[in-house]
Amino acid sequence: MEDEGKRGCACGPGYATPLEAMKGATEKILYIPCIQGEKGKHDYVATVDVDPSSSTYSQVIHRTFMPYENDELHHSGWNSCSSCYNDSSQSRDYIVFAGLISDRMYVINVSKNPRAPEIHKIIEPKELHDLDLSAPHTLHCLADGNVMVSTMGNARREAKGSFLLIDAKEWRVKGLWSETSTNFGYDFWYQPRHNVMISSEWGSPAAFCTGFSMDHVSTGMYGQSLHVWDWKERKQIQTLDLGSEGLMPLEIRFLHEPTAKTGFVGCALTANVFRFHQVEDGTWKADKVIDVPSWKVSGWALPSMPGIITDILISLDDRFLYLSNWVQGDIRQYDISDPAKPRLVGQIYVGGSAVSGGGVTILEDNVKAPEPLVVNGKRFYGGPQMLQLSLDGRRLYVTTSLFSPWDRQFYPDMVEKGSVLLQIDVDVNVGGLKINPKLMVDFGAEPGGPVLAHEIRYPGGDCSSDIWL
Repeated sequence: MEDEGKRGCACGPGYATPLEAMKGATEKILYIPCIQGEKGKHDYVATVDVDPSSSTYSQVIHRTFMPYENDELHHSGWNSCSSCYNDSSQSRDYIVFAGLISDRMYVINVSKNPRAPEIHKIIEPKELHDLDLSAPHTLHCLADGNVMVSTMGNARREAKGSFLLIDAKEWRVKGLWSETSTNFGYDFWYQPRHNVMISSEWGSPAAFCTGFSMDHVSTGMYGQSLHVWDWKERKQIQTLDLGSEGLMPLEIRFLHEPTAKTGFVGCALTANVFRFHQVEDGTWKADKVIDVPSWKVSGWALPSMPGIITDILISLDDRFLYLSNWVQGDIRQYDISDPAKPRLVGQIYVGGSAVSGGGVTILEDNVKAPEPLVVNGKRFYGGPQMLQLSLDGRRLYVTTSLFSPWDRQFYPDMVEKGSVLLQIDVDVNVGGLKINPKLMVDFGAEPGGPVLAHEIRYPGGDCSSDIWL
């Protein structure tokens, strides 16, 4: 199946450069993990048709069910991507989904029938526990044929940031990427051209798996640092403490251009974005460049409502950065032509915790309560969470589920009625965001009952899976 739009190319998966990827084929299907979270029910990977010319457009056309209960499918990664572009023996045939609660990973074959993927192999929790690891999160393919996975806990699900390697031919856990571990783990992005990897921190599985609590924050069960690694030596060489304004640094996004020595991280709890970059002496520095103000509110769990930035994305031409404020409810588009000075050029509200007519009142003179999310006459609950951008940068897909224990706490109506997939049309000239009502998938209408849809992938690679060397 690798890669649409590259017929006749005697090369490996993905594209030669990020700008070449922008010329790639338009996405026709999406793969989205759907979480049930109830005893006796199984998570599944939904295949969604997003081809406007198709008779099944805007529908779930297949469901690949997992054989176990309570996996909490979360993030996923490919067996190979643009980092393997120069290796003609490689092809993008498998996608791996990690179970954040079960510690199980599923290898799914998407090449036999892309519209109806099949489970190829299951990596059982014991393979992680034998390495004293748990809570797998981010998966990235490497140029050497391995898949690298970040983990957030030890076998007892206490805080521990580590990385493991999976042989992408035999689909077995090979061992640790590094003997060094950090206090917390979460996301990572590597850039061999600069001999660097940078990783981030969420918190202890013992904390976040029970729901969000400010007591856990005050007792140090969540992170606030980035870690810089020597890629060749597999050693941690620097820690960037983001301080009290950088609580819960989550998604790491380097600029796609491999010569760039800069990137961004979104800090969830404090709703800030930090830019990290290498300075003249070879060390790395992080500076806050985006700050989303909290709202004074009444009728909510706290007197101040932060944005809660849960995802960020960068367009393949490194021109725009997108972020989702899961609690306040908006998606923002920033022009990052000058990475040190992002400029807000687009914003749209997609629900949130303080919509008009709800139980929360915003006590800010200059902030108007967002309208509830209604598409084609259907009311949806939740806020914008996972983002994925089309290769050409013109279509931004968004789902509304973060993590089922937090969903139950922040958006119980969404858990009861199901989440949603939306398409946001992007103005790539001057900036601007607009909901496209033609593409809307109501995951509350699934045959087995409402589900929570999370991360978005599609064949051929995307803005958060592919790395150029």
